Amino acid sequence: MNFKRFSQLTHRKGQHFLTKNVSSIQIIVFYYLAMAAIALLLFYLPFFRVPNQDVSFIDLFFLAISTVSVTGLTTISLTDVFNHNGIILLEILFQIGGLGIMMFSTFFAIVSRRKISLKQRQLIMTDMNQPRLSGIVKMIRTTFTILLIVQAIAGSLFAIYFKLGGYYEHWSSAFFYGFYQAISSVTNSGFDVTGDSILPFAKDGFFLIGIMFLIVIGGIGFPVLMDLHEYSLHVLHKKRKRLPFRFSLFTKIASLAFVVLFVVGSAAIYFLEKDHLFVSMSFGEQLLNSSFYSITTRNAGLQIHDLNQFQITTLMLFSLLMFIGCSPSSVGGGVRTTTMAIIGLYLFSFLKGEKHVNVFGRKIADDDVQKSIAVFMLSLMMCFFCVLFLSSTEDLPLISIIVEVTSAFGTTGLSLGITPELSTVGKIVIALLMFIGRIGMLYTLLLFIPKETRDLGYAYPTEKIIIG
Repeated sequence: MNFKRFSQLTHRKGQHFLTKNVSSIQIIVFYYLAMAAIALLLFYLPFFRVPNQDVSFIDLFFLAISTVSVTGLTTISLTDVFNHNGIILLEILFQIGGLGIMMFSTFFAIVSRRKISLKQRQLIMTDMNQPRLSGIVKMIRTTFTILLIVQAIAGSLFAIYFKLGGYYEHWSSAFFYGFYQAISSVTNSGFDVTGDSILPFAKDGFFLIGIMFLIVIGGIGFPVLMDLHEYSLHVLHKKRKRLPFRFSLFTKIASLAFVVLFVVGSAAIYFLEKDHLFVSMSFGEQLLNSSFYSITTRNAGLQIHDLNQFQITTLMLFSLLMFIGCSPSSVGGGVRTTTMAIIGLYLFSFLKGEKHVNVFGRKIADDDVQKSIAVFMLSLMMCFFCVLFLSSTEDLPLISIIVEVTSAFGTTGLSLGITPELSTVGKIVIALLMFIGRIGMLYTLLLFIPKETRDLGYAYPTEKIIIG
């Protein structure tokens, strides 16, 4: 047998082994772990580092997980450790971690006109949390292009605004930080490379509204962006198309949940802080700040105040919003907005005495309702356990630990400043939470379930028990 034939047989056997024994979820998780390992190795290269800056392995490991999960928590000062090349490296990692490894690899495969295999499509479907294979490549091509264009336009506008507004003296600095803010906002990474986050822009309405818009673009969900793109094409070519355009049920629920959480969160923050932190602001500034925190707490992690200035009640609300997070199939983490929406609809249907969850003229599948309840309960239990565990290992205030845990799980990045003070065990726990928040609680559970499951083919007798 010649070497070429041997290689072909070996390759086929390897593919057969992966197809038979390893699930798509396990492969995707391995990809993200490999990406974190690569990021960790790159962080050690002098090309990206400020000279004579020693950082421990656990701190760089923590940073690698934080960048791949686009969380924003860090135990070190990025400006003290990384040079401009290092900051650019971080931006690249934000893109890969936020948009997804499979989206990146597939887009470049499309550009190079390589064929996308069935296995690759299955991995894409898993990485982007999609229910079916049809249209998956088209969605990647469209959403990836939209996100890149949005970042390019926003980065250029920010750069011009920074220079003309006197924030930066030189055009090079204005463009460097303008594009960094655009990429950081769209990918919801929230890393601070200036030392002040965006505190200098606390009263800059134009900039804050722009940041909020970019955060929503990244967190609303890739299928929603795809539907909006298809709707715009439908409007432009309305005369050619006789059938009316119909948004998907996911787009309707994700958008509704996003709006409800934004409005309720903004109102709650406003009433909690209007006579406290926001007392010296005008009514317009109070609304702007409340709206900004309602958006940024659900995934971006950018801040315009020292969080220690907020009341504990407000910080608990922030923790709730971070726990919920963004939409599925987006750059964000948490239990996801659709999970909370389905649970809310289920409770509403239960109180009305209905057996099924119906919304927008459609019935929510029973297994989706079960998954939502399971994801919510297990996520809540995990975060609660981590709070208890860290309360015993860390000599830190309880509210600081609660914010840190929910921030890590929601891949948000907001903190009361305790991240560098965590013990080695504490850093590992928070890093694990960030990684689970990135891949999702549902995939974390399915990671340990064998690919092939056997249906018993029978059911046990039903017996009623007392509830409540």
